[in-house]
This record gives sequence, structure tokens and C-alpha cells, in this order.
Amino acid sequence: MQDKSSTLTNTFIVEIKRRLFGESIPRLKKCLDKLSDEQIWYRPNNSSNSVGNLVLHLHGNVRQWVVAGLAKNPDVRERQKEFDEKGPVPRAQMIGDMDQLMLEVDQILNKVSTKDLLEVRDVQGFKESGLSILVHITEHFSYHVGQMTYIVKMLKDTDMGYYDGHNLDAK
Repeated sequence: MQDKSSTLTNTFIVEIKRRLFGESIPRLKKCLDKLSDEQIWYRPNNSSNSVGNLVLHLHGNVRQWVVAGLAKNPDVRERQKEFDEKGPVPRAQMIGDMDQLMLEVDQILNKVSTKDLLEVRDVQGFKESGLSILVHITEHFSYHVGQMTYIVKMLKDTDMGYYDGHNLDAK
């Protein structure tokens, strides 16, 4: 029989995986699918990021916070390069890199203990618990996928269909 902290940890990890792997990653891929290579690297102005930059940024952020921070591997991130890239980085390469990273993240999440969630680590100049690391990457991922979605809708005038088949008016 599991103790309450193990049950809570497992429930939390299942929810993190649902939000990342079941929602954010499929939406990111759907955004990339709907855009041409040129549109993936479109920037409306110098202060804005392209969808391509946001994909590279999410990859770097998750690697830094989960692979380096949570799992205590070396931090090799060069953050500014994520924003300086003007493309085109091939869509298949970005998706492949993200898929590979998410396999690594899944393996890390499968081993997370309650102790790991409570332990404080240094990440990107911040002191973060394992719990706060996972909350951060989940909300950060969702935030930037929302930006990508807005760019796709702006460029393509299309409904993304994220909730097709769901009655969002259900009580």
C-alpha cells in the first residue's frame, strides 16, 4: 500500500504528463503542421519571436529545468541562441529534437520521488524545488504554445480544433 505522499507524488506526475504530453506537445506539432517553413520563422517585428524561436526556446527551457535542474545533469543551455536563430531550422529536426527530449523527460518523471519534489536546486539562477520546476515548465510550455496558436490563427485564419469532440458547455 502506498503512503499518502507517494500517492500525491504519483498523481502530480500523471497530471504533469497529461498537460505536457497530452496537450502541449500535440498542440505545438499542430501549430508547426499548419504553417509553411517561411511562416514558422515569421516575426511581426524585432521585439517578437517566431514560432520557430518559441519551439527552440521551449526545448532549451525544458532541458535546462528538467534534465539539468531536476535530474542534476550538466546545464549546457545557450539561451540567447534560441532567440537569435532566424531559420529555417527544418521542421522535422525541431519535432525530432522535441520528441527525443520528451522521451528523456518521461524517463526522468518516471523516477521522481516525493523527496525529489521537495529538494531545492539551483536552476537558471533561481532556487527551485522539484515541484516548482515541474509547475514552471508546464505553465511555461502552455504559455508559449498559446503564443504559437495565436500566430497560427493570425496567419491562417483557422480554428485549431483543440477541443473538437468535447462539449465545453457541459456542467
